[in-house]
Amino acid sequence: MTRRPVLVTGGAGFIGSHTCKLLSAGGYLPVVYDNLSRGNEESVCWGPLIVGDIRDRRALERVITTRRPQAIIHFAALAYVGESVGEPADYYSTNVAGTIAVLDVARAHGIDNIIFSSSCATYGVPETLPVRETSPQNPISPYGRTKLMGEQIIKDYASAYGMKYAILRYFNACGADPEGELGEWHTPETHLIPRVLMAASGMIDAIEVFGTDYDTVDGTCVRDYIHVSDLARAHLKALMHLEAGGESLSVNLGTGRGVSINEILDAVGRMTARPVPVVHRARRPGDPAELYADPSLAREQLGFVAELSDIDTIVRTAAPFFGLGPAMPAPAISVPTATAASRARRAPHDTNTGKQRQPARLAVVPVSNASGRGLAELG
Repeated sequence: MTRRPVLVTGGAGFIGSHTCKLLSAGGYLPVVYDNLSRGNEESVCWGPLIVGDIRDRRALERVITTRRPQAIIHFAALAYVGESVGEPADYYSTNVAGTIAVLDVARAHGIDNIIFSSSCATYGVPETLPVRETSPQNPISPYGRTKLMGEQIIKDYASAYGMKYAILRYFNACGADPEGELGEWHTPETHLIPRVLMAASGMIDAIEVFGTDYDTVDGTCVRDYIHVSDLARAHLKALMHLEAGGESLSVNLGTGRGVSINEILDAVGRMTARPVPVVHRARRPGDPAELYADPSLAREQLGFVAELSDIDTIVRTAAPFFGLGPAMPAPAISVPTATAASRARRAPHDTNTGKQRQPARLAVVPVSNASGRGLAELG
């Protein structure tokens, strides 16, 4: 069976690599384009890897000319909220100018279907909950503003040039591949659940919890956590929606349920049978007490419902990646595809080195620069 090529910018990253695995299972050939500044070559196992920067239009031209992708899934971006405040130039250059470069090259080669990795950070601090697609978008960080600009640019290109898009606004991505082939490799790690697991495993001294007096179920902040494999499945559904002639859309990807920090601490303790050292701090300015999505539009337009995003499954799949507990039986993942034959993987040859790569197996990740924030970022 010939697999249909799809260009995946940032496909060596956390969400990108999980999406590539599911794309392959769905009958596509994910062609990964990544500069590896934050992605990992070892995570590219289901299609070729081309190392390059999205702002390099000539390199993008070469990839599209040789690989002839039918669509683009655009993950490549800088994505640390705090870092964006101190280095806004890098964020506007990569996330805005880079997105324009991707769109220009796509337009020049007649690639009309674009799937864009956006973020709930575009909403800032919502006035009402749950967060709907009609909620005001008032980002409070340069990162959130670059994502909102990316959305607006894509919509303008679609209106002017006949392109179609799916804008997917993630809430808190977490978890790991249920089959143990992929996990989180952020350096430094700022996301809450990996840092709680790092504290439980002794990789860091303790997890910092900022604020215990919020008006929530237990006084700690509440967020909407969605399993990375659910996010990957949403991208596949969005791609199939556009290919079938569906209209452009912008949807939230979340569960509609909030989980508190204390509930996460409890889940990690139960799943790993390890104590989690905690240091309580004062509230941080700008942290909303609660933030969770209304996922109904994604259900209506894409038929997407999160399947693996209960907190126990999230922790169960992520914990072994930090050396905590045995690998658990993989939960069933539904793959939107007409044939099961496409699940067979072939270890591709690296475009740059010619080396053959096999899917990575579960391993403890060496963590450097473990300082960071104890509460998950908004995006």
